[in-house]
Amino acid sequence: MPSELPVNILLVDDHSENLLALEAILQSLGQNLVRATSGAQALRCLLNQDFAVILLDVQMPDMDGFETATLIRQRERSRHTPIIFLTAFSTNESMVFKGYALGAVDYLFKPIEPEILKSKVAAFVDLFQKTAEVQRQAAQLAALNADLRKSEEQFRSLSACSPVGIFLTDISGQCTYTNPRYQTILGITSEESLGTGWLRSLHPEERDEIFANWSACASEGREYHSEFRLITPAGIERWVNLRSSPMLSDQGEVIGYVGTVEDISDRKQAEEEHIKLIRDQAALKEAQAANRLKDEFLATLSHELRTPLNSILGWSKLLRNRKLDEKATARALETIERNALLQEQLIEDILDVSRIIRGKLVLNICPVNLVSVIESAVDTVRLQAEAKNILFEFVIASTEIASISSRDKKPSNKANNGHFSPAIHLSSPFTVSGDPDRLQQVVWNLLTNAIKFTPQNGRVEIRLSIISGREPEQSTDNESITANNYAQIQVSDTGIGIKPDFIQYVFERFRQADGSTTRTHTGLGLGLAIARHLVELHKGSIHAESPGENQGATFTVKLPLLEIKEQTTQQTEETPEPNSSSSLPSAILKNVRVLLVDDDNDTRHFLAIALQESGADVRAVTSVHEALSAIQQFPPDILISDIGMPEEDGYALIRKVRLLEPEQGGRIPAIALTAYAKESNSTEALTAGFHMYVSKPVEPITLINMIAKLAELNCHI
Repeated sequence: MPSELPVNILLVDDHSENLLALEAILQSLGQNLVRATSGAQALRCLLNQDFAVILLDVQMPDMDGFETATLIRQRERSRHTPIIFLTAFSTNESMVFKGYALGAVDYLFKPIEPEILKSKVAAFVDLFQKTAEVQRQAAQLAALNADLRKSEEQFRSLSACSPVGIFLTDISGQCTYTNPRYQTILGITSEESLGTGWLRSLHPEERDEIFANWSACASEGREYHSEFRLITPAGIERWVNLRSSPMLSDQGEVIGYVGTVEDISDRKQAEEEHIKLIRDQAALKEAQAANRLKDEFLATLSHELRTPLNSILGWSKLLRNRKLDEKATARALETIERNALLQEQLIEDILDVSRIIRGKLVLNICPVNLVSVIESAVDTVRLQAEAKNILFEFVIASTEIASISSRDKKPSNKANNGHFSPAIHLSSPFTVSGDPDRLQQVVWNLLTNAIKFTPQNGRVEIRLSIISGREPEQSTDNESITANNYAQIQVSDTGIGIKPDFIQYVFERFRQADGSTTRTHTGLGLGLAIARHLVELHKGSIHAESPGENQGATFTVKLPLLEIKEQTTQQTEETPEPNSSSSLPSAILKNVRVLLVDDDNDTRHFLAIALQESGADVRAVTSVHEALSAIQQFPPDILISDIGMPEEDGYALIRKVRLLEPEQGGRIPAIALTAYAKESNSTEALTAGFHMYVSKPVEPITLINMIAKLAELNCHI
């Protein structure tokens, strides 16, 4: 029976909150949990204590998990202690292989599934206890062997027939007796096995280490156990399992050692072949899954990008024929704009995933009223719900506020007859700390998903409520996160539901329940993955539930509430984003001389016309050389330049402009245009000498606003 005494478990993480979370998961095991906040502290713990398992965080300052594991393995006491690496980074094969190469037994990725972690740790605790029991039994066996030395003849008779090798040594390691099986395993004679002859049979690569370890145990009167390789005089390599125990006199003094040697070559070979087979099978399965997901995603991406492109190109060709009436022309322009915006959203989703993978997605944190965020998201999906005649309800549960519905109780014959009530404003009860744009993106993703997968005349509900949780965990001067209270957002629908075998993958990137060409719903399968990452960045959680196919689904988001200690009575009104469909103001840039530099003809002509319609005097050129000449001939008030151009780019242009004398245009206010989307592009443009930065596709109103601001005009669009 394993010992019922608690064993030691070492938890190593530089974040105290992570240690608290691990303790909360493992405390039910009833074992002794030892905490360490650094690699150095963990090594100190290992000096005087034995541990059943070590949970080791990879990313730590000063000494990371890999360096700590290396030092742990260099110490005899902890050489074979199981190590489970914990990391918050995405899967990286080189890191995983590095961890296993250092002797790790497992590699878990955060957020950690509590039950999985607990079951793995429990297994190593049980193994540790059983090993202790085996060692105890080995000690009993050693005691029995001490009694058997009084019957030497009987011992020799037994050892001669033993299926394992048996040897006796004195306290200095000189071999005094070996049985026939021992000699057969080592491939040496009885005379060659005596004294230190056995050392010559050790593998040259391990000889010094094995002898040093055995000598250390012998000098301290301890038992020795190891598995290592031998080389016979015939050149045959064998794996052996060697155990030795001290023999004691009646006075308890060590007078020598008795040991056994067992040939385990067949077992080792079978283990290696089994491990290789498992690794090959796992690698093959992962490669096949990765290839399948990649192919499905690329096919879906191609479809999702080409479909709106087909509408854009088709209507563009019809417009060029100039044979459409006013109604058809308006429909064509609306279709082109809608599909262009759809393509822009697809690209933004891909860029968000790229930022998530690289850890570059940054939040602009401030107090946020979730009611306003949800209302804004509801307003953006209103037309989608009306188009499908979906009953759309927004319920604030804690205040028993009635729903906001997108479907009349008595539908008319029109395809769209929805109705939305005015927004309901609550300032304090549902305030969280977060990025309002990103939180709106989360709600928007959940709502558009619900509407997309809900059939005609279905129902979608978004419910906002407050639930209880843990005690407060952090605070600032003016506000604190009340971790004992959470805002809960639930989006429920009566749509197609989620298959039970897919619900565990619903938040994974590039995963879709249906990736075939016959699928009935569009999308890249990125929205929910982005939503989960954004929620987790806000210290919240998100999960999905569904009774099954065609039974609807519910997505639940929990965010820690923010308790405002000093509440302000005035609310800041948000300025609405410019609408791309709005008409451009006229004469706002009257008498403003603009030099436009862009090698792309379509972009250059489009922006030139838009600026001219706003009153600007525009000179458009295609290169850095032409721009420098134009500055002398046409001294502009504002310079607008594309970044990506052949031969010399926009950075080269602005650097050359800034080298000019002020009277020659060296201080011209400048705006950078680019289709690149890295966060570093904005910083690089400003560093190079631009005053402002605009990403393509460019909203004309946004660009005109920037020009007006730089030109110090006292009017606003």
